[in-house]
Amino acid sequence: MHGTGWWPIFADRSEAGRRLGAALAGLRGEAGLVVLGLPRGGLTVADAVARALHAPLDVLVVRKLGLPGQPELAIGALASGGIVVRNQQVLDEVRLQEGVLAAIVEREREVLEARERLYRGDRPAVDLRERVAVVVDDGIATGSTMRAALRAARVAGARRVVAAVPVAPAEARRELAPLVDEFVCLHTPIPFLSVGSHYREFAPPSDDAIHRLLAAAAARDPARPVGGPTARAPVEMGEVELPGRPAGPSLVASWAVPEGATGAVCFAHGSGSSRRSPRNLGVAARLNAGGLATLLLDLLSPAEEVVDRLTGHLRFDIPKLAERVGWGVDWLATVRPDLPCGVFGASTGAAAALVAAAADPQRIRAIVSRGGRPDLAGSALAAVRAPTLLIVGSLDQEVLRLNRLARQRLAGPSALAIVPGATHLFEEPGALDEVARLAAEWFQRHLRGAGSLEAPGVGGPRLTRRS
Repeated sequence: MHGTGWWPIFADRSEAGRRLGAALAGLRGEAGLVVLGLPRGGLTVADAVARALHAPLDVLVVRKLGLPGQPELAIGALASGGIVVRNQQVLDEVRLQEGVLAAIVEREREVLEARERLYRGDRPAVDLRERVAVVVDDGIATGSTMRAALRAARVAGARRVVAAVPVAPAEARRELAPLVDEFVCLHTPIPFLSVGSHYREFAPPSDDAIHRLLAAAAARDPARPVGGPTARAPVEMGEVELPGRPAGPSLVASWAVPEGATGAVCFAHGSGSSRRSPRNLGVAARLNAGGLATLLLDLLSPAEEVVDRLTGHLRFDIPKLAERVGWGVDWLATVRPDLPCGVFGASTGAAAALVAAAADPQRIRAIVSRGGRPDLAGSALAAVRAPTLLIVGSLDQEVLRLNRLARQRLAGPSALAIVPGATHLFEEPGALDEVARLAAEWFQRHLRGAGSLEAPGVGGPRLTRRS
């Protein structure tokens, strides 16, 4: 809802939470639902939301990483679970040494963990794996804290992430859209002055009040599971720029690497998509949770994307896209030469992944295609040696036919996984979760160089194998 008044919209955070809970009523009864509040003020709102939805409540702590000597300048953020989100553009501009950044992260990690102990006591965090996470704050100003929290929830294994706030600037929906499955905001006032200006009472709750609030929430949910993001390996995230070759532009990518990573996967987007695709972000989070680093690479430069939106022809330039996939693989080999590499391709990006694998069989060790067009790889299919998993929705009949034909031409081991009831974009409930599970198991198996060449089971006889 938009508004133009300058008067307060909410009496206090509790009222805002009750109204927000009513707006989220459609989630009540959802399997695996959990509400996460951002301290301190967001916890009061989140508590009212959790009560309205009859859902468990937990805290998600986020700490801004400030530049030494200029702490108001954010160089990144640290979130529960040891997740580091880097502001790579600022880091490149200030040329901060990695050792200095590591020291800042470690200092803030100690503060964050102390805050978690203060708020939660000895109670374990809610396990977010396969959960529906509703991330709540009392409002959004710049959005940096919420962005870090949403990424943290996704990396911790949430299968669906919802951002929910009482008030935010009008542009917040657009800016957060790549990170969430749903964004719920009660009011987007014009002009937006500040979060606090929209509350009659906005005094922050004390740390002790937050502790009591969370203790009461835990008492309402005695069966809360153990584990959760604090038990998971830290994941470092950030934006990186891949320098252009003599005949090409620089490319932008999102890079995430969990502690103790056992492999790396380069994502090849296609057909007008980008590294911000919620579908690929969801799959990448599942891979990160399974110990795999991910590089979500935009295969076209911003200028090329403008041209492609007008003409639609660059997304079908498979040789160009395949060359760009090769740039991503080169970058991974430079940054983490210890990690075996795979490629995840969607739509025309799947054809680019296969052409790149045919050209570089030594370094590309496994491929997964999601709703892809492997047929567009043409004669390169006969040169692909990497184990290849083709994932297609059962209702995506034409793409399924093309995948079956292309698979017959693959030289290396392959498998076809058909997700029952899914269409091309896997938008049906549970369909994308199945894609993520299949991809994670395939890469974990083949990047570690062990195990059968069969794909993980989906839908019985619909899954076939050809060695």
